[in-house]
Amino acid sequence: MVASTHSRSRLTELDALRGIGALCVLVFHYSTRFHELFPQAAHVPFSFPGGNYRVLLFFTISGFAIFFTLDRIGSVADFIVNRFARLYPAYLVAMLVTLAVEYAGHASRLLVGPLAILANMTMLQGFAFIPEVDGAYWTLTVEIAFYICMAAIWTCGGVRRLEPVLAGWLALRWLWWLWPDMPERIIMLLALRYVPFFVLGMLAHRIWSGQRRLMQQLPVALFALLSIAVMETWDIVVMGLLMVALFVALIHGWLRFLALRPLVWMGGISYSFYLVHQHIGFVVMLEVARAGYSPWIAFFAAFLVALLLGTIINRLVERPAADAILARWKGRKGRRGAATGARLAG
Repeated sequence: MVASTHSRSRLTELDALRGIGALCVLVFHYSTRFHELFPQAAHVPFSFPGGNYRVLLFFTISGFAIFFTLDRIGSVADFIVNRFARLYPAYLVAMLVTLAVEYAGHASRLLVGPLAILANMTMLQGFAFIPEVDGAYWTLTVEIAFYICMAAIWTCGGVRRLEPVLAGWLALRWLWWLWPDMPERIIMLLALRYVPFFVLGMLAHRIWSGQRRLMQQLPVALFALLSIAVMETWDIVVMGLLMVALFVALIHGWLRFLALRPLVWMGGISYSFYLVHQHIGFVVMLEVARAGYSPWIAFFAAFLVALLLGTIINRLVERPAADAILARWKGRKGRRGAATGARLAG
């Protein structure tokens, strides 16, 4: 069976999954992670350790969604500008807001030094093993590495015959397993720790878009799952199987019940929300605890602050800045093309 070719450029269910993932990560950070960092502070009486697995959902979604960008670009420069426009302006503003809140709240446990702050301005601090302004930013290093790999695959024409390329990428993960002393930067740049999840997302998109059949994707999917089973713990294996089940359901339209307006809306702001939720939420929770209020009030106050800031940054920075940068880039390319045409005509 081949999934029918979709004319939609966006799946509302995918946004809903983003929203669910963002909420799960928040609950993990505000319960489990907060207690780990601040054991002396009052905290909500439960733990949600499973929330940290939700980043694997984000990586699988990234693998699925990368084609919404690749299908619209004409060059590597287009790809770089697109990713910069979508990620960097919101990141920079969120980082500065986070720093301001940390300093205002005297949260010395969360602060990093001046050189680390400067490195964080580049968004590349992870590749230099420099601490992040906010601990949640570590996933951005993985995402950037994924984009580097996808730009290389696109440049070399691997998108046209993607499945053998993905099998080769997974084979590099096996090489890392056989060569445990592989340099860390190579592991990071090739996204080898998380490549099976990116691959599962890409395989699913090829089915959803009507380019491949489910059975055609099965060998590479099994190769990805085998690499998880051999190299990871049982809980990550469970997550791999869950991602397969989840995205099979997605591409067959079985997750439409998730497309609830609040979840879709949450997915729409999930990037900005993710950038501001952790350390700012911790500061809010500490301040509310110092004021003598219940940990539950602190928990929901932090959630509301993160929701408000995420919405503001999404509406005032993330969307308009991306649109402006991409419009300017498109206009510049148009003027350059017109000038080239005029020279050739002359």
